[in-house]
Parts: sequence; structure tokens; C-alpha cells
Amino acid sequence: MVSILWLVICGYYSRMCSLCDFKHSAWQSRRGFLLAAGAAATAACTSPSPSQAQVDVGGASSLRNLVPAEELESASGKEYTKLLADAKAKGQLAPSGSPQLQRLRQIAARLVPQAAQWNERSRQWRWDVNLISSKEINAFCMPGGKIAFYTGILDKLRLTDDEVAMIMGHEMAHALREHARSRIAKSKGTGTLLSLGSQMLGLGQLGDVAATIGTQLLTLRFSREDETDADLVGLELAARGGYNPQAAVSLWQKMAQAGASAGGPNFLSTHPSGPARIEKLQANVAKVQGLYEQARR
Repeated sequence: MVSILWLVICGYYSRMCSLCDFKHSAWQSRRGFLLAAGAAATAACTSPSPSQAQVDVGGASSLRNLVPAEELESASGKEYTKLLADAKAKGQLAPSGSPQLQRLRQIAARLVPQAAQWNERSRQWRWDVNLISSKEINAFCMPGGKIAFYTGILDKLRLTDDEVAMIMGHEMAHALREHARSRIAKSKGTGTLLSLGSQMLGLGQLGDVAATIGTQLLTLRFSREDETDADLVGLELAARGGYNPQAAVSLWQKMAQAGASAGGPNFLSTHPSGPARIEKLQANVAKVQGLYEQARR
């Protein structure tokens, strides 16, 4: 199952070639952030439980239980390592001393401790944040807490820390609410894959099905409900971390402006902006304003 899910994740998140895993030096460059995030998460475990969520998004889809979380997270971690290795080989992976990367990791260190109230499993995740040099306007968080930003989204949109926190919170929310896991379970192709697997078909046939799924997931977009869910959960995560919730509105206004230009950002192909999205966020700012003010004290 792990190999099949790995193919699914490869198709969804990456067009990258298969390269070797990171060497010990690459691990050392990220060790500082991982230790800091781990310590923050431990502190969250020993502190009183977070107050009830202020935004209303309901429960996560039960269909996600059709796909084992551990296997999906493991496959995501392997694909993330491959993606970073490819970026490093091309000289595109930011070193640990990069001011932009340090900025991202400082923001993540304030958001990660807020994650467990949305997904208890996240206490076990090995959160990681990296920066890839690319003109592409993009960012993501894979299942298991593997975060990457592209320099294009920081530079072209001239994002403030508050706006970066809104993007990071949004992407973390997709992982915390297990939207990819649910979408895989809901897809017709995955249903076929699971059915074939249960019939103990030969490896060749399973490989053909997995390849088809990978092709489908290259163009998979989260549903409108998933996007709204991630917007609101991300908004609250950022507010609890001490980032101004009004930045969610200014962020998507910037996204809308960027999308209006010729050849708009790739980010908007899977995260469409528009008045309805901005209005929904604006309507929820007041719900988390108190959390922001409390975090800033």
C-alpha cells in the first residue's frame, strides 16, 4: 500500500525526478527548526487544552478513514525529501542561514503549537519548513507537516509576516483537516485502486492503475468546501499565533490583483480568489480578533 500511495502523492505534489535522499548535512541544516518546533509542540501538550474553536467548519470528512493516515504521511515525507533533493541539486534550496527561510521558520514556530486542536496526530508529525528559489507563486503543506514556500510568492506579492502566516496557516489547515486524504478516498480512481488491490491482482495491473491515479491527481483541486475550510482554520491558526487576522483579507486582495494580470500565478489555479472568498474571510475576522489580541499580550 505504501508504494501505491507514494505514486499517488508523487502525481499530486510533484513533477520532480527521482533523486537520492538527503545527506546528513542537509538534515543538520534543518535540525534547529525541528528542535524548536518539537519543543513548542511539547509545551502545547503540557499546557491547558486550547479553547473551543472560534470558526465554524464542522467535522472532518469520515471518508478519509479509507486511506491509512500513517502510510499517506510516510509517502508524503519521502516525496518531500525527493523534492528538496532535486531543488538542492539545482542550487535552488535555501540554506539554513537564509533570512527568508529563517523568517518562515519563525512564523511556523508560532503556528505549529496551535495545530493539535485541529488534529491530535499532528503532535507526532516531524514538522519541516523549507524555501525553494523559483519565480513560481506557490506554497504547500503535505500530509505530515512538510511545508515548502517558493521565493516567488514572497517576492512578487511583497508579503508581510501577517500575510505569510495566513498562507502558511491555510496550507497547514489542508494537512490538519486531511483534505488530500479525503480527496484520494473520494476519487473514482482510488476506489478502483482499492477494489483491485482487494482482489489481489498482479503488480503490473496495480502499477497501471496507480499511474492513472497519479495523472489524475496532477490536476486535482480541492473542493470549494475544502478551500473555505482551510481559509477559516488557517485564519484561526494564524490569529492564535499572534498574527493580525485582517491580513487574510489583504492577502487575497493581492492574490486577486495578481490573478488579473496575464499569466496569473499557479497558486490561483488551485486556490481561486474572488469577492466571495474575501467576504467570507472578512466575516470571520471578528470571530478570531480576540484570540489575536490575547496572543499579542
